[in-house]
Amino acid sequence: AYERTCRYFCRKTNSVVVCVGYRLAPEHPFPAQFEDCLTAAVHFLRNAQDYGVDPSRIVICGDSSGGTLTAAVAQALVNRRDLPKLRAQILIYPFLQCVDLNLPSYQQNDRIPILLKERTLVLGLKYVNVDLGLIKELLKGCHVSEDRRLKYQKWVSPDYIPHEFKTRGYKPSPAYLPSKEICEVAESMFDPIFSPLLAEDSVIAQLPETFILTCEFDVLRDDGLLYKKRLEDHAIKVTWCHLQEGFHGTV
Repeated sequence: AYERTCRYFCRKTNSVVVCVGYRLAPEHPFPAQFEDCLTAAVHFLRNAQDYGVDPSRIVICGDSSGGTLTAAVAQALVNRRDLPKLRAQILIYPFLQCVDLNLPSYQQNDRIPILLKERTLVLGLKYVNVDLGLIKELLKGCHVSEDRRLKYQKWVSPDYIPHEFKTRGYKPSPAYLPSKEICEVAESMFDPIFSPLLAEDSVIAQLPETFILTCEFDVLRDDGLLYKKRLEDHAIKVTWCHLQEGFHGTV
C-alpha cells in the first residue's frame, strides 16, 4: 500500500527512504510493532553511513498509527547516548492519546470516513487486546481514574484547542464517574508507547524539531493540536500544516 508513496517521497526529497515492515496486531500483540520500529531505527542510526546517509540528517516519519509509532520511537531515543540524535520527526495525522475521546474533533467528525470515531476505538482496542464490549464506557471516559484525570488534564483538555476549531458544533461532554474495573482493564492504553501525548515533560523537552500535519475532517485533528502545544511549551520548534479540506488518509 505504501510502496508508491515511499518512492514518491524518495524522489521528491532526494532522500534515502527506509520503510519498516513491522509485525501487525492482533496476531502480534502490542508492543511488538513499536519494538520493530525502534529496532529498525536504532540499526539505521548506527549504520547510516553504510547506506550513504549522513547520520546527523535522519528524520523519522509516519501517518495515522504510523504517526503514533514515530512519536513513540522519537521519545524512546531521547536518552540514547550511543546513537546520533534524530534531525526531526514528521507526524501525519497521528493518534496520540486515549484520555479524552470527546475532544471537539472527535465530536465533529465522528461519522466522517474513513476513520469513524467508533472505528478508531475498535482498532485501538484490538491493538492493545482490550475487550471491544467496553467501547461505550470508554467513550464516556469511565476508563480514566480520578488520579489520571488530575495528572493528564494539564495536557489533554478541550480548553487547549483554539476557539476556531470549536465553532463547528462542539458541545462540552458530561463527566462520568470512573469505573475501577474498567480502569484496570484499560491500563495499557495510558502507556506512552500507545499514547505518546502522555509522556513526561522530561521526555517531551528533549524531542527533535517536529513537523505535524492535521486535517479538519479527522477525529485525530485535536491530538495533533495538543501535541503541538506540548512541544511548543517546551520550546521545541514545530512546523504545523493544517489542511482545511483534508480528511484522515489523505496522503
